[in-house]
Amino acid sequence: MSAPSPIDFSVIDHKKNHSPYYVTGLVDGEGSFGLYLAKDSSTRSGYQIQATFHITLHKNDYALLEMVKEFFGVGGIYKDGDRYIKYSVRSLKDLAIIIKHFEEYPLLTQKRADFYLFKDSVQLMLNRSHITEEGLKKIISLKASLNKGLSCSLKAAFPKVVPVPRPLVLNTKIEDPN
Repeated sequence: MSAPSPIDFSVIDHKKNHSPYYVTGLVDGEGSFGLYLAKDSSTRSGYQIQATFHITLHKNDYALLEMVKEFFGVGGIYKDGDRYIKYSVRSLKDLAIIIKHFEEYPLLTQKRADFYLFKDSVQLMLNRSHITEEGLKKIISLKASLNKGLSCSLKAAFPKVVPVPRPLVLNTKIEDPN
């Protein structure tokens, strides 16, 4: 099996049935970009890494998540406890569609910085850099600046990690008020 190629944003065309600015606004409020690492001795790096984009809403808002799923054309909707549902995208190939959208319709809040860190991590994974010790350390450095940073167990496992500088979010102009 050959390694996935870097993301080619020019070949992806997602559905425009709904306002892309609305989708971006929804994600700014309710979405998340995450990297999850778990110790796994069967992998070359010793860790299993999963990049995930998701939106979590109350179960009464199922129709809204269906619209988002239809808009992107990828991912799935899953139950998240008794009261919540989650739209989730994990496939690296499918995450390219998500990344393309936020390149074209940028987030306005500090979540944009998380997006940039997430995008860099996905690119490393697509290049298969994450299976090397150096690549794993780069992903750990990105994760250290993403969302809430590293868990206690990851801090203990990687005590010398230096978080990458968090990108600055300067332009927060709303392009489409609708």
